[in-house]
Amino acid sequence: MNYSKIPLAQTVVTLCKTHNIKHIIISPGSRNAPLTIGFTHDDFFTCYSIVDERCAAFFAMGIAQQTKELTAVVCTSGSALLNYYPAVSEAYYSRIPLVVISADRPKHLVDIGDGQTIKQKNVYGEHVFYSANLKLDLREEAQQPQKEEVPLFKNLENKVEKLLGLQNGLQAQNETEIHNALNAAVLNSGPVHINAPFDEPLYERVNELTISPVPFGLPNIDEVIDENLIEDCRSLWKTANRKLVLVGVLPPNSVEQRWIEELANEDSVIILTETTSNLHHQDIFPGIDKLITAFDDDDQKLFQPELLLTFGGLIVSKRIKRYLRTFQPKTHWHVDLYHANDTFFVLDKHIQLQPNTFLKALLGENQITVKSSYKPNFLKIRERRRLLHDEYLKTIPYSDFTVFNSILKSIPRYSQLQVGNSSAIRYTQLFQLREDITVFCNRGTSGIDGSTSTAVGAAVASERPVTFITGDLSFFYDSNALWNNYIPSDFRIIVLNNSGGGIFRILPGHKNTENFDTYFETKHNLNASDLSKMFGFEYVSASNQIELEDALVEFYKTSDKPKLLEVFTPSEINDTILLDYFKFIK
Repeated sequence: MNYSKIPLAQTVVTLCKTHNIKHIIISPGSRNAPLTIGFTHDDFFTCYSIVDERCAAFFAMGIAQQTKELTAVVCTSGSALLNYYPAVSEAYYSRIPLVVISADRPKHLVDIGDGQTIKQKNVYGEHVFYSANLKLDLREEAQQPQKEEVPLFKNLENKVEKLLGLQNGLQAQNETEIHNALNAAVLNSGPVHINAPFDEPLYERVNELTISPVPFGLPNIDEVIDENLIEDCRSLWKTANRKLVLVGVLPPNSVEQRWIEELANEDSVIILTETTSNLHHQDIFPGIDKLITAFDDDDQKLFQPELLLTFGGLIVSKRIKRYLRTFQPKTHWHVDLYHANDTFFVLDKHIQLQPNTFLKALLGENQITVKSSYKPNFLKIRERRRLLHDEYLKTIPYSDFTVFNSILKSIPRYSQLQVGNSSAIRYTQLFQLREDITVFCNRGTSGIDGSTSTAVGAAVASERPVTFITGDLSFFYDSNALWNNYIPSDFRIIVLNNSGGGIFRILPGHKNTENFDTYFETKHNLNASDLSKMFGFEYVSASNQIELEDALVEFYKTSDKPKLLEVFTPSEINDTILLDYFKFIK
């Protein structure tokens, strides 16, 4: 078997294997050659070669998103690891276990004018849960012939012995740092950085390992139930007449259906969800903006919760954030094993448990029933909103709104939907998706930069076929996501091309001016046909409702290549149709 001759490279690769890191995404380079040699010559690892480091990191994040396992990216020195930063920050806020392994120059070659060299130590700052800055091997130096007598050593033999002793100390230190980093990634379910300096020669190989890592124990994530805390929560839960449960981003099957049913069947409880919550029940309230945007003054006051319970990741809806900051609950509990955001400025309990654990402890075997008109009143409002939603669709012309209605109805059964940020995820929130569809979106930092790459990585790791819906700016921004050889033939991309950043037309501003068109909406005349051809996608387009419906009939059928559907919509009316929607349902 082939190993790098460099002990540090052997150590990094061996400990990644010990920590059961199976997926390794490598971007080409020379300084990381010792790591590439080790990873690619061990059948334990599944290795991917992706040139663009930004795309590589989001691709890795998509794999980790699906597998919920540590996934590693490996790059050379210099600006390469800076291109990982957008994905690192997304992984940090989305709690994705991403392991960044960067090769580095030896310390004495940093800041002397050597090529492809930057200050890599702690480069990700507070956006990682651990930075392991490994030490350079000394073994090779110890084996070099002595040119002159060094006063500190009596002879060459003593010098070698001394340096080998130092090497053993460095070996132990490096192993500890790698263990600490990988354990931190598991315990925090988030990104870590391992920086490994290598000196030349970089390509020499050996057939046997020259290291023997010390055994270690994998970390356990223990949940500790504070009975006094639970009793306090249960006491307040039994007396509150208006309890609002707001659920953010959650992987599918995160919460047992029995607890959702108990909550949803309680008249004093309203459950607000988003498509990214992946929770379903006939009495929950998906489509937050559809519900609350049209509230009158009485509705706003009646909806104000006494108790707010939140779990899951970040919330898409800006309207619910604004509402709950204005009509604040008396108390706010957030249930999350790792972290709690004081999004509404009234957080008083961070309950460090999984939602299932907490709900079981809170609700117990006997359902807690409180007489209340809270949910029944707003269920009536919800039904009226849905009827008006359907009625509005019958009155409007072809636009982003009608396109999303058609696309979301067309998603194949038991498939996965990846959604780009900005307008795409906001439109998706307005429609009720089927229970058999799982939904993912990069809501940690909500950037458009890596949505496509994440979707591609997810498609590689997912057992379900993946459809990705995105806007034109996001797609073109991340078009290098398609520059790899791993995209499954059942992967589908739908690009809504409205010739610019349509979301900026919805936001307050001076529209239809040269300044707005150039610097905010960023108008363009691009299309995805040539990109599709270059990257081996089947391409089809639609510019009206009839063409769209015809295209969708064939779009999901089995093919030898992945497919891309580009839907052109009229940018001049999309914003008006969306804003008028909220007036109509009021």
